[in-house]
Amino acid sequence: MFRAALSRPLAQAIRRQSTQAKQSTGIVGLEAHADPLPALQSTLKDTLALLASIPSSSVYRQGSEATIKNNLSVIEAAKGDVTAVENQLSLGQIEEVLQAAKAELNLVGKMIEWKAWEPLEEQPPPNQWEYFKD
Repeated sequence: MFRAALSRPLAQAIRRQSTQAKQSTGIVGLEAHADPLPALQSTLKDTLALLASIPSSSVYRQGSEATIKNNLSVIEAAKGDVTAVENQLSLGQIEEVLQAAKAELNLVGKMIEWKAWEPLEEQPPPNQWEYFKD
């Protein structure tokens, strides 16, 4: 009887906590998002749309598209379960993932502005990249 009296309120508190929105990320300057998965999905789709304006031969576009498509498939497979998305992506809390996705969207805009896929205006000196070889 004593055990049941203690465990019932505990179970109710856990249930109540799991249905409530996260109050804090525990990271200074990063607020908890009320509905992060739709926001993340929207940001990733916007990034994919913007990437389409970069030539398909660009290594940056190829890598970014592959990563984003993987992340979108994880989000869709999770069916709204934020914890499952966080565990599958292993990129930290969902708010951190959303913050990184927004930064990537901004970077895509910069890459388009810089035309990073075009050849260099000035060729590097001979053997400049030698130290990267095996």
